[in-house]
Amino acid sequence: MANSTRGTLYRGQYGMWSWVAHRITGVAIFFFLLVHVLDTALVRVSPEAYNAVMATYKNPIMGLGEAGLVAAIVYHAFNGLRIILIDFWKGGTKNQKGLLWGVIALWVIVMIPFLVRHLSIVFGG
Repeated sequence: MANSTRGTLYRGQYGMWSWVAHRITGVAIFFFLLVHVLDTALVRVSPEAYNAVMATYKNPIMGLGEAGLVAAIVYHAFNGLRIILIDFWKGGTKNQKGLLWGVIALWVIVMIPFLVRHLSIVFGG
């Protein structure tokens, strides 16, 4: 008897992992924006409470969180452009693996200088 699921299982190729990363970064960005709107709205309720919340954000752990947020936004943006190319460019599906490597290369090119600058501020004062 032949395996009836043959050919239907996705084997974790580059397309699946870029899809997963795009969804994860999108959800992370959404939750950041939700928290950002809520803590910014706090200034209308109580400026003192707002200042207290902002003070809690000024620590190395939050600095690393900010770096992760920027990494997520940069990946999500470049991968979104890749998805647009795949959808609207005739050769997009044929070249999607190369486009993903382009996304990764651009992400690294953008993130390295950002991380050097940002982490030197976070940990260097």
